[in-house]
Amino acid sequence: MPMKPLAGLFLALACVLGIAATGSVFELAYGDPELGVTATGTILGLSLPGTLISLLVAIRINKPA
Repeated sequence: MPMKPLAGLFLALACVLGIAATGSVFELAYGDPELGVTATGTILGLSLPGTLISLLVAIRINKPA
């Protein structure tokens, strides 16, 4: 089954947000973050639920009717 373009866009967004969350975790865990603790924590706090939501939207869009 081919992927719908909009589902692919949300899947790509989920990947980018997942990478941002992973980077933020490592920045906070291993020293002084380049952007500061507050900004890095905010990025982590927004990217984690954003990853999950965009992944679920991509799955829902690409679900067969």
